[in-house]
Amino acid sequence: MTTTAIVMMIVAMATIWGGLVFSTRFLLTHPLPPDAPGADAAREGGTQTS
Repeated sequence: MTTTAIVMMIVAMATIWGGLVFSTRFLLTHPLPPDAPGADAAREGGTQTS
């Protein structure tokens, strides 16, 4: 692999894993209120249908 390919791979991995860490930390510190749309679907692991 070239240096450019390795750098781009690291940037892509940091973006994906960083987004996962950020969203997980955000949801742990700001949970959905029980009356929020989609709160039941998120709790049950399904999707909301309207």
